[in-house]
Amino acid sequence: MPKLPGINHQRAVKAFKKAGFWIVKQGKHITMTNGEGIITIPRANPINSFTMAGIVKDAGLSIEEFKNLL
Repeated sequence: MPKLPGINHQRAVKAFKKAGFWIVKQGKHITMTNGEGIITIPRANPINSFTMAGIVKDAGLSIEEFKNLL
């Protein structure tokens, strides 16, 4: 599995928006949906690679697909 670096939560939100997600709720975490699934992004800078990989998997994307959206 390709390594995913820790990234800023704002970059992650922009990448998920390109993938068709939109923001539903914001607070300590940002909740996004694409109409089928829901992902939750913590407001951390950077989000560690283990957490980010789990979010990408929950979004139904591969690491490579997500890297291309960044």
